[in-house]
Amino acid sequence: MKLLHIDSSVLGPHSVSRQVSAAIVDRLRRATPSLQVVYRDLTETPLAHLSGSHLAAAQGAAAPAELGPDLAASSAALEEFLAAEIVVIGAPMYNFTIPSQLKAWIDRILVPGKTFKYGASGPEGLAGGKRVIVAVSRGGYYGAETPYAAGEHLETYLRWVFGFIGITNLEFIPADGIQVGPEHREKAIAGALQSATSLRAA
Repeated sequence: MKLLHIDSSVLGPHSVSRQVSAAIVDRLRRATPSLQVVYRDLTETPLAHLSGSHLAAAQGAAAPAELGPDLAASSAALEEFLAAEIVVIGAPMYNFTIPSQLKAWIDRILVPGKTFKYGASGPEGLAGGKRVIVAVSRGGYYGAETPYAAGEHLETYLRWVFGFIGITNLEFIPADGIQVGPEHREKAIAGALQSATSLRAA
């Protein structure tokens, strides 16, 4: 069984989402020692944001030579995703949504004919069957019962994106309120780590 581990926080060792995503992978690896893990750090090795040249190449146009390495990186990211049965993502909320590094990765895995297609009845996801676990860190509180619920564009976006490509086995482990104060941060991290260690086996 293959697991793809993605981190997108720019905070390195100070990142809460990285801490929790690592705990998730550790839990699954302990439960299934034969698990094969591929790790991609979107901050250390970022994918370029889409350009007109990328889209033209995707439509069959000749790509400029300088785009070659990036197209190869794009293909590798897609193949990693397609090969994985489990995907673990560290996703901090930056300005109410996902980091741009994570968006660049998503742009490389939402590929017509690979992870979705359009048919007579509309779009159809082609990537079903995967288990996706997302470690979320948010500075404040954005639950449905809070005044800031309308500003939550991280979990809602990811639920839509993965649902669009056919993934229904989606789990979120949140650490909320980490910027409210030290006690809130400590409680949020402890709760998220507890949830990570309680995950069902792979």
